[in-house]
Amino acid sequence: MPIFKKETKKIDTDNQTGFGSNASNYGGRFVAKSGKTNVVKKGLSIFDQISWFHTMLELSRWKFLLIIFMFFIGINLIFATVYYQIGMEYLNGVTATSEIEKFAQAYFFSAQTFTTVGYGHISPKGFLTSAVAATQALIGLLSFALATGLLYGRFSKPKAHLRFSENALITPFKNKNALMIRLAPFKNTNLTDAEAKITLGMVIEENGMLVNKFFPLNLEYDKVNLLTLSWTLVHPIDENSPLYGFSSNDFIKNRVEILVFVKAFDEMFSNVVVARTSYLFKEVVFGAKYIQMYEHSLDDTKTILHLDKLNMFEKVKLN
Repeated sequence: MPIFKKETKKIDTDNQTGFGSNASNYGGRFVAKSGKTNVVKKGLSIFDQISWFHTMLELSRWKFLLIIFMFFIGINLIFATVYYQIGMEYLNGVTATSEIEKFAQAYFFSAQTFTTVGYGHISPKGFLTSAVAATQALIGLLSFALATGLLYGRFSKPKAHLRFSENALITPFKNKNALMIRLAPFKNTNLTDAEAKITLGMVIEENGMLVNKFFPLNLEYDKVNLLTLSWTLVHPIDENSPLYGFSSNDFIKNRVEILVFVKAFDEMFSNVVVARTSYLFKEVVFGAKYIQMYEHSLDDTKTILHLDKLNMFEKVKLN
């Protein structure tokens, strides 16, 4: 991949990004588009390197529900097999004649025991079957406590419900050009005291070595008191900007990444929430401006924010 070799001005660098300086040891982007760091951890067993609690909280809704459902089906199949192997004669109330029906009744007895419903139609007989049923009831209580805790954790976890535009833009701005990135809250939450930071990550050849350099990009406004509408982060490209003098070809060919960090205070959770994303230069549109996202209602009593316009832009001529 081509490396930026243009002589850089003496611009302050950001040495607190948490990323290393040796570019030859890095693969891909620093931060994934979703905001997660692009790092795969190895060297320990899977049980040591993964927090299962965090994993279950981060899973998508359908995956989480699927795991809960499959666990319920699987654990009851295991216990139904145990009851069946012990002998159906040790389950009072079994009326089935075929083996398939007997196993089905053993399964439903297992489900009733696991959930501690206990309809009473089938009951255990003998020490071994009763011991297995008691053990299953205990496992069921612990499993539901764990599932309830995970459900509560997923609902109560503070999240920055912010969406970033798919593309960053280079747009005419006050007789010069500027880098612009748009974001917007998409839930019915109140975010206050929002702060934004943009860092330019660049691979530079220095003394014959490839080095990661990070430059903070000054913003026209890096704080807003109340984040209710869309917020366009604007970095003026002037003589003090590390992007000064970049052409459209530079935006395409160089190994550069724009890192965006946003934090705000969520009044509902009374907690600080964070969001981040990144843009490769192939995701930067040169000569475009965002289309307005909000307008007043027909009766002029409300402001309507059109979230479907977050990524919309139109081409313009640069200064």
